[in-house]
Amino acid sequence: MFFRLRLSGPAWGFVLLPLAGLLSAQAQRRPAPPPPAAPAPAAAQEATKFPAPPAEEKIQKSQHTIEAAGQKIAYTALAGTLLLKKEEGKPRASMFFVSYTRDDTTDKSKRPITFIFNGGPGSSSVWLHMGAFGPKRVEMGPDGAQPQPPYRLVDNDDTLLPITDMVFIDPVSTGFSRPAPGEDPKQFHGLEGDLASVSEFIRLYLTRYDRWSSPKYLAGESYGTTRAAGLSLYLLEHEGIYLNGITLISTVLNFETLEFSSGNDLPYILYLPSFTAAAWYHKKLPADLQQGDVAKAVEQAREFAGGAYTLALMKGDRLTASERDALAKKLARFTGLPESFIQLSNLRVSDFQFFSELLRSERRTIGRYDSRLEGIPSNAATSRFDYDPSYASVQGAYTNMFNAYVRGTLNYESDLPYEILTGRVRPWSWDDNQNRFVDVSARLREAITQNPSLHVLIANGYFDLATPFFATEYTVHHMGLDETLRKNVSLMYCDAGHMLYTRKACLDRLRTQMETLYRPAAGQ
Repeated sequence: MFFRLRLSGPAWGFVLLPLAGLLSAQAQRRPAPPPPAAPAPAAAQEATKFPAPPAEEKIQKSQHTIEAAGQKIAYTALAGTLLLKKEEGKPRASMFFVSYTRDDTTDKSKRPITFIFNGGPGSSSVWLHMGAFGPKRVEMGPDGAQPQPPYRLVDNDDTLLPITDMVFIDPVSTGFSRPAPGEDPKQFHGLEGDLASVSEFIRLYLTRYDRWSSPKYLAGESYGTTRAAGLSLYLLEHEGIYLNGITLISTVLNFETLEFSSGNDLPYILYLPSFTAAAWYHKKLPADLQQGDVAKAVEQAREFAGGAYTLALMKGDRLTASERDALAKKLARFTGLPESFIQLSNLRVSDFQFFSELLRSERRTIGRYDSRLEGIPSNAATSRFDYDPSYASVQGAYTNMFNAYVRGTLNYESDLPYEILTGRVRPWSWDDNQNRFVDVSARLREAITQNPSLHVLIANGYFDLATPFFATEYTVHHMGLDETLRKNVSLMYCDAGHMLYTRKACLDRLRTQMETLYRPAAGQ
């Protein structure tokens, strides 16, 4: 029975001596084993460890016309990828973009170019591309309501083409952008790595398409505002690129203003006016606050939140019972929530509590991105909702129409899934900001200080419960800008949510404000 054993290595030392001769003779009759395979080259090992589609540059060009701002504009669209490479030429990533450039431009030094992206982290640029600034936009219902499929694209009379050329960027792992084979995706999935790769793309685009002399702008939404503020200094320090202007839509620069966590009372204060706006829309406020427009109700909430409410939270456990009762009554007035619920919440109502509580008696939730929209929970007793109705209102329409548009109109073909909003970037690295809140407002301040020609427009939606406007105001007022430079930052407001451009009247106003931002570059 020992002959049936398969022995190797150290096991030979345990074979009984009388069998050694037989085993030796049998071994002589067997063919010699093949030599061990040579180890795979390091590049092949890395490619196996980090598989990805082949990294290639592939660009489709198409010609179009549109009527906007009283003009008939002929323009060229490019849809494709640029390769980010190491110094020795090895690809690091392919980054997908769509650009629109006006055909009748004779002097590029007088024609602005704007690099545009969304946030997430993990979002493609589809939202600003197909909802706000591109030549086509997804047709939404009245005031941005969810449309019924099949969806439609319409000409965008608010496109920025009359005032600027545009480049919509998908950061690595979003849209059709991917790391190159063998490249660790983690290098792109973090605050600093993201800034480095998007900055490299901008430099490469400016070089390839001869746009170094053009006035340069950025536009970002949500985490895209974090990226834009970071890029304002990164581009200046690493590439020598000085920006003319930045548009920030639904802004987060200081994450301390949004993070409901133990020991951080700031978000409870800064969300309150947005809670008031939501309660006003759903008619949950007292009659005196309900009268008039939302801005009037919000102004009173601002005054209370930045005054009496802030002072009360500073007292903490030193509040007396009568002070707690008085504060709960005030909070109920500005939120539309029951005093008993506010007391049980220790006078601190978080965002997700509010989403579920405001319309609980009606078995409804409200949207995070747009508090005007209502959802239907499976369990109306929970403080967690099944889905965000304001994301559901846009996801299907934008996904379907971009996939149809990029192939049918821009002629770009790929079997890859277009990652609209992906989890591929998780976990996102905050790099040196571990155990502290990310705050890129200091980088924006430094960029404006070194480049006083840089102007910033910040657009806010009253019904945005993802990046509330009072938090943005707080951040701007704590940037530490020199008094002579504070005029470089301006804010606008609209009766809409996070994606404020889904409401046509707000998109019209945003375009008008951006025309003012771009006017100095046009010599006006």
